Amino acid sequence: MKPSIEVSAIDCLTLRLFDVIDERNMPWLRAAGEKVAAVFGPALIDLVPSYTTLMVHYDMSVMTSTQARTCLARAFESLEAAEDASGTLHRIPVWYDPSVGPELELIAERAGLTAQQVIESHCARDYQVFALGFAPGFAFMGLVEERLATPRLKTPRKRVAAGSVGIADRQTAAYPLQSPGGWNLIGRTPVQLFDYQRDGYSLLRPGDRVRFEPIDRAGFRRLGGDDTAQAAIEGTAA
Repeated sequence: MKPSIEVSAIDCLTLRLFDVIDERNMPWLRAAGEKVAAVFGPALIDLVPSYTTLMVHYDMSVMTSTQARTCLARAFESLEAAEDASGTLHRIPVWYDPSVGPELELIAERAGLTAQQVIESHCARDYQVFALGFAPGFAFMGLVEERLATPRLKTPRKRVAAGSVGIADRQTAAYPLQSPGGWNLIGRTPVQLFDYQRDGYSLLRPGDRVRFEPIDRAGFRRLGGDDTAQAAIEGTAA
């Protein structure tokens, strides 16, 4: 690990710790976040962690850019990985079905598996939440088994149903809101992932873990899920 400092904006610096996405990065990123918060104090406006970096937004009325660089350099002196970097474990139910997950069978065919085996594989591990982005509450998670890795769709959909669970390369995610998207859909969750009434709005935060759990259609509907087929969502006027 060779940390470096990059300028992201006039009042933002980025601390780059790694060059490759890896679940083992998170303990270091969490530790770096704690040290940054301590050294910046009241000058810190926001911290935005990602797969390999930590963006630091600071108050220029409190701290100059030179001071900010000095503080950030201090933050990774003698940096050690956080002992507890697991975050909160969320168990998220998912109804896996081709009507709401049109790429489920395609992924199975590419991997030489049955659809049921894809479901079992997707539910067999905890996924690290690396970052939030793209849309409010959209959590980038990983890593799925290599055999499930699938490139994004060449032509993104104009509308993806809220709660849709998908795979892109070795990442997995659930759409918190109806939005455009190019991930390979394999199911849908009834869980509300983004809520303006919730502290921080997003259910999932960087450092958290997610375990997906399969449920049937009846269970999905009982939990408040909308079982409208994805094809119908795409054909519905915005």
